[in-house]
Amino acid sequence: MQCSWKAVLLLALASIAIQYTAIRTFTAKSFHGCPIPNPVNCSLSQDTDVADRLCDESPTFLYNLSKKTHVLILATTRSGSSFVGQLFNQHFDVFYLFEPLYHVQYTLIPKMTQSKSTTDRRVMLGASRDLLRSLYDCDLYFLENYIKPQPVNHTTDRLFRRGASKALCSPPVCESLGAVDLHLEEGDCVKKCGTLNLTLATESCREHGHVAIKTVRVPEVSDLRALVEDPRLNLKVIQLVRDPRGILASRSETFRDTYRLWRIWDGTGRKPYNLDVTQLTTVCEDFWNSVSTGLNRPPWLKGKYMLVRYEDLARNPMKKTEEIYDFLGIPIDSNVERWIQNNTRGDRSSSKHKYGTVRNSAATAEKWRFRLSYEIVAFTQHACQQVLAQLGYKTAGSEEELKNLSISLVEERDFLPFS
Repeated sequence: MQCSWKAVLLLALASIAIQYTAIRTFTAKSFHGCPIPNPVNCSLSQDTDVADRLCDESPTFLYNLSKKTHVLILATTRSGSSFVGQLFNQHFDVFYLFEPLYHVQYTLIPKMTQSKSTTDRRVMLGASRDLLRSLYDCDLYFLENYIKPQPVNHTTDRLFRRGASKALCSPPVCESLGAVDLHLEEGDCVKKCGTLNLTLATESCREHGHVAIKTVRVPEVSDLRALVEDPRLNLKVIQLVRDPRGILASRSETFRDTYRLWRIWDGTGRKPYNLDVTQLTTVCEDFWNSVSTGLNRPPWLKGKYMLVRYEDLARNPMKKTEEIYDFLGIPIDSNVERWIQNNTRGDRSSSKHKYGTVRNSAATAEKWRFRLSYEIVAFTQHACQQVLAQLGYKTAGSEEELKNLSISLVEERDFLPFS
């Protein structure tokens, strides 16, 4: 039997249409929710077997129909992000992860600190979004793609800063703890808990009501749009900002080798000709772009974005924390309140560790005024004048004004959440 070319063409088109329909059905399946009883679709004659079967076929979306809130702390290095992370880490119903994107950066782009290419940025951000999506769904196995050496039998001792996550240092993830070990210091976690079992960690994540992740490896909130708009997530972004002068002072003190030339300038009064000013200007550009997006209130960020200045949190930590939790719709608990009371009134000796969170928070916020020379302050004010004005940070016109304790360099601003 011979077929005309028209018949062959029709058969080919029909085949393509069938394949397209199958692909669309498959890819769309995860977005179909389990039937929810309501006055419109609920009746005694409803086919419950069909409903159960739909739920079995689509477990991911059923899971996200819960009241689980996904929190992302969007920050930059030395902006107070470890402190803010603890406000979630201490909550009994929050599963908190400290910088899981560290593994993406150092696996995909080992030399990213020196590379500024847009290709590296796209690769990093794409992989980061995929990992965040999986972690918010409590799929910690996805981390295994980036942990080196790769975990064996889903166990590893190489998770970056595991001890900064209370959930990963508590039962059932840490099975060896006794009653006296309920409040482990970060350095003691690995010693007492041993290797991390990612299966137990995944189970613990699913048992918590909410998931919070802190990162300094996503430059701008617009980089998160795909996650914010993902209907399978209930993602809310806390963007933490800090006075760039304070960030520069803290980085110079903490990362002494990387900021060696800044330290030379500060000590000698002579600006090195080969100073890498992008270490400062990149921070200000990222702040400007990201905050501009947030304050412009695009529809996709409605109810999803809150801007927090570190200085406001440091001055009134309890009040600001209550505002943050109110924005998230999560009841604050006594563990968080107790932690704030115990960790915002420390002395100088309590903040020696570079990632420590025990400190006199109000004094720490503007301590940079006594660390940086006025020449560096003036340079920073000029380089970052747009973002300083945008965020309500005043400039100092002289060294005397800079050091005058009676003058606050932070304007009163009320950055209301976009609701």
